[in-house]
Amino acid sequence: MSTTRGRDCRIHDTAVIGDGVTIGDRVTIGPFVVVTGPVTIGDDCWIGAQVVLGAPPEILGFDHFDSYREASGGIGIEIGARTVIRELTAVHQGSVRPTVIGENSFVMNRISVGHDVQLGANTIAAPGVTFGGHVTLGAGCNMGMNSTIHQHRVMGAGAMVGMGGVATKDVPPFATVTGNPARLHAANTIGMSRKGYEQPDIAAVSAAYTDGRLPSVDSLTTATAEHFTWWQEHSTKPLVS
Repeated sequence: MSTTRGRDCRIHDTAVIGDGVTIGDRVTIGPFVVVTGPVTIGDDCWIGAQVVLGAPPEILGFDHFDSYREASGGIGIEIGARTVIRELTAVHQGSVRPTVIGENSFVMNRISVGHDVQLGANTIAAPGVTFGGHVTLGAGCNMGMNSTIHQHRVMGAGAMVGMGGVATKDVPPFATVTGNPARLHAANTIGMSRKGYEQPDIAAVSAAYTDGRLPSVDSLTTATAEHFTWWQEHSTKPLVS
């Protein structure tokens, strides 16, 4: 497998770029970064010092490769365009599906992105976050500093886990959860407002979460309701029903 580099990339001399890596245009890769394919990095991404992309899944018995230069046996990693990944973050290869970080995401330092994790566009993850294997996030989720989301869990669009929180169940869209184990705190009304959701939808979601329940999908506009429909289709262990 060959390596492809786009135009106007800035790759530090100490970075190790293995086979099976596709790098888009105008990508910055910092000192001592290790990228082991198969990995695709979109245009205009910024990868900080000592980031590791493409290490084998942390699964007992999964084969570990002999050389960081050769493509691994993983399913692959996809990094969306305009994503920033800061220092000392590790993103592991997928085992049954690609590990994905959606476009326009900001993944800060010392973060572990486990195998088969799929983060939606515009994800924000503060320093020290842990994403367990097979985690799935909708668009625009926000993980507070040193928070954790348990393996196989699902977060709906616009949801937030507070600093140090541990999400052991599926977090519904636009919910803010805190604590260990994480419990429903409130609706992310500020985030919904900033993203342009209708005020009646914001009020309906807020009222429902205040009562500890999900809003009625039929009462929401399509733009909001579709996020709840997606979450209900993917959730197997809901925090709120």
